[in-house]
Amino acid sequence: MSRQTMIALAVAIVLGLVAVYVANIYIGGSKQQQELQGTTKVAVASIPMAYGTELTPDKVRFVEYPAASVPPGSFTNAAQMMPAGQKRFVLLPMSVNEPILAGKISAPGAGASIAALLPDGMRAATVRIDDVSGVAGFVQPNDSVDVLITRQVQAASGAQQVTDVLLQNVRVLAIDQQAKNPDGTPKVGRTATFEVAPLDAQKLALGSQTGSLSLVLRKPGETNNPVVETISMNDLRYNMYAGAHSSAPRRSSGISTGVRKAAPRAPDKPSVEIYRGTQSNSYKVGGYGR
Repeated sequence: MSRQTMIALAVAIVLGLVAVYVANIYIGGSKQQQELQGTTKVAVASIPMAYGTELTPDKVRFVEYPAASVPPGSFTNAAQMMPAGQKRFVLLPMSVNEPILAGKISAPGAGASIAALLPDGMRAATVRIDDVSGVAGFVQPNDSVDVLITRQVQAASGAQQVTDVLLQNVRVLAIDQQAKNPDGTPKVGRTATFEVAPLDAQKLALGSQTGSLSLVLRKPGETNNPVVETISMNDLRYNMYAGAHSSAPRRSSGISTGVRKAAPRAPDKPSVEIYRGTQSNSYKVGGYGR
């Protein structure tokens, strides 16, 4: 074995011993810090609990948490969480071993009220929907949706149906109070409750009286689209007949803010291409006699 090899091996052994020593110091310090901090018993859910579930001792258990990591609003004893003679109910769904926080359950002696979930300045507005407009039962509480309104407007050619975006990125508070049937299949809701600003609550009330409302499930965290358009039967005809776009301008609903309308596109004129030997010439046709 050469001298250089022996030196390299010795250096590797020394570095390995230093790494082991540093790791032992770090692990020992962490354990000592945890022992100095101590632990605290925190109430967690022992079973999955949905909205409206009554909080009882058989649905709760206590686990040890590091004293410095106890979640704000948690409970450290049963008497504090469930006072004698006063019922409490679950306001937000909780999974197994999830800490039970004061903001997720009702006040002592109070029922399961949606109002307890509302931030300051917000309102809970409920509107009627059907099985199709409710995305076939797959919209659940805490989902974000866009609300569309389909209604009739007067155009130059007569009354026609149009669809507008009424509200964007609205939080769903409840769908008929339940998200699923007892057998686990999606429940088709008949009413939906949204968390909205006071002005948006007025829009929902007026929209439910003047047209039909539909929900569009959106990806969480997605930003709002600043440009939306009114869709009418002319747009359906354009998609169906591939290029036969109506030149009639779209009507603005005046409901959605920040709406920008697309300029009408002139229809393309048909053309005929004539070959003479190896040369070809294209001629525009049509438009005569109009």
